[in-house]
Amino acid sequence: MIKNQWYVVLSSRELKKGQLIGVTRFGEKLAFWRGSNGKVHCISDICCHRGASISHGKVLSNGERVICPFHGFEYDSQGRVRTIPANGRNTPVPENFRVKSYPTYELADFIWIWYGDREPEKPPKYFDDITDELVYTEFKEVWNVHYSRAIENQLDPIHLPFVHYNTIGRGNRTVVDGPIVEWKDDEMFYFYVFNRIDDGTPARKPEEMDPKRKSKVYLEFKFPNIWQNHISEKIRVTAAFTPIDDDHTMIYLRFYVGLTGIKFLDKLIAVLGKPFNKIVLHQDKRVVETQIPKRSELRMGENLIPGDAPILEYRKKREALKSMQQNNRVK
Repeated sequence: MIKNQWYVVLSSRELKKGQLIGVTRFGEKLAFWRGSNGKVHCISDICCHRGASISHGKVLSNGERVICPFHGFEYDSQGRVRTIPANGRNTPVPENFRVKSYPTYELADFIWIWYGDREPEKPPKYFDDITDELVYTEFKEVWNVHYSRAIENQLDPIHLPFVHYNTIGRGNRTVVDGPIVEWKDDEMFYFYVFNRIDDGTPARKPEEMDPKRKSKVYLEFKFPNIWQNHISEKIRVTAAFTPIDDDHTMIYLRFYVGLTGIKFLDKLIAVLGKPFNKIVLHQDKRVVETQIPKRSELRMGENLIPGDAPILEYRKKREALKSMQQNNRVK
């Protein structure tokens, strides 16, 4: 995993006040709960005493501590043990009685954590053009792949007429002109797809494309793990690709709607569109889970073609971030 990044790890609706839940993210067992003010806390889910799961305990009444169910050790939001009942509640606790804690942030109804070895310099950002005027439905599912493979599937315009031949890829538009990739900033890029029916002419290169042909329909990826299909100003599909471990990814898919401007009607439209979006995602899952290896790299013996440009951009940036991470370790 690439460190020193804000990752979407949970949907906000998965963590209610008073709950203590445990999930695996980045191959690590993590415990989450909300404090008295609603702020999300995250610490390692492995008790420093005897290795029990802290998340099988409970949140104490003040909301600022949780208790391990095995021997009653009480942890604060920084992962420090504050009370060891067997030693007496007023006995000082040695400094080494602690577990790792993670900075958290809540934005766009997602819970994010800073996965890194230094403090975050700024909070995470969601997609700027998704406002409260849009309502959404959401579902989640686990794919048996590394999160990089799941992401690359959403950057791939070539698979549409084959994997989605009877849904979003109808029309047998097998030739991929371009695609045009544009970086918005150092951590986000757009790409524009121009699939067409094969008329005997070869696929056009990006430099051969008319920039004016770029439409309002485009796709967007923001490092390290969120993606958006900008179908129109009033319709979007987004996904967060959350690393569970090296072989599993949790995908949170949302369908945003703002067609009528009337919240309950737009919500109804979003609900009605949910089954179709599930079908499309399951078409992808069926194929992506067969890819070998499960994790992608910049150089891995594959023969890429021009239509893979968004995937190549993703791999180059991911490789650069990994190299930067490695260099920082050396220093």
